[in-house]
Amino acid sequence: MARDLQDRARSGAAIQVRDLHVAYGGTRVLHGVSLDFTPGSFTALLGSSGCGKTTLLRSLSGFVPVQSGSIIVAGQDVASLPPEKRGMAMVFQSYALWPHMTVLQNIGYGLKLRGVPRAEIAQKVTGLLAMLGLSGYEDRKVTALSGGQRQRVALGRALAIDPGILLLDEPLSNLDAKIRMTMRHEIRAIQQRLGLTAVHVTHDREEAMTMADRLVIMQAGTIAQVGTPEEVYDRPATAFVANFMGAENVLPLRVERAEGGARLSAGAAAAMLGDAASLPPGEAIAYFRDDVARLDAPDAAPAADLLVPGRITARAYPGGVYRYRVETEGRQITVDDAARHELGTVIGLRIPVQRLHIFPASEAGMAA
Repeated sequence: MARDLQDRARSGAAIQVRDLHVAYGGTRVLHGVSLDFTPGSFTALLGSSGCGKTTLLRSLSGFVPVQSGSIIVAGQDVASLPPEKRGMAMVFQSYALWPHMTVLQNIGYGLKLRGVPRAEIAQKVTGLLAMLGLSGYEDRKVTALSGGQRQRVALGRALAIDPGILLLDEPLSNLDAKIRMTMRHEIRAIQQRLGLTAVHVTHDREEAMTMADRLVIMQAGTIAQVGTPEEVYDRPATAFVANFMGAENVLPLRVERAEGGARLSAGAAAAMLGDAASLPPGEAIAYFRDDVARLDAPDAAPAADLLVPGRITARAYPGGVYRYRVETEGRQITVDDAARHELGTVIGLRIPVQRLHIFPASEAGMAA
């Protein structure tokens, strides 16, 4: 039966969301969201608390009603249909298992509601347990299982009804770090094996980037950026996305047009950026990650980098490198560096300009 499940790879259903508006009471949560989910894709919805990612997922599933807009699955608008009519299955953060039932009964519950014969349910559950690494657990009560095992049971229950679409509502947030890492790979492997269209809500950037082939970054009920993990991480479309994806260091700049590109200046420090056609002149904000800059002598040659004078105000050792707080240009910058420096040391903060994410100051003000 396990082989049958593996061989029965199916193409997940396509989802087209068009101009979706959702409100709780008089408070609008989603503001005209439009988004396509291609068959067999794994999409992570990512964003700060309250951004609307969970509301979007629950709107897809049918647990939250929509004000207006459409949710088209395989050519049919399902926005007005109940959850059980949408061809989707959902795995919840809390697992939502029946504590008085066995593993077999929990996984087969949806099949029982559909009138599937008991012998067929048992056969299918046996195959799912083999896929999930739970063979022999059929008669265990779910209260006797570990967190990781319970999550596998919840996943098995979702898969038992042969959904074309799998919705995942922060399913790993209650697990410890080691089990969470294992379950990331297991869920992704099962999704690929069965060809399901998966939509995964998470607040964990690393989880989203390691599991999904596409990220949807949400901000205040709208979509800030859609792209592959590489695109969103390396080429953020807005200051908000840059900051959210880990570029938390902020440095004010001035951009001036110059022959061959743009001149970037931070106080007395300056450097040239060659590929700057889309960067308007004027006040700007640069975002960069902790591992981009390094510490140097304050009088070192800047070469092609931006060498900004600063002073070390704090030091920590998280392992492998030292983590410093550097005060420069009225800002506190976090920098990882292999060398040990004393507090109060005046240094040069060396920043490769090609690693900066630069946005006009007016736009950067909306990043918070």
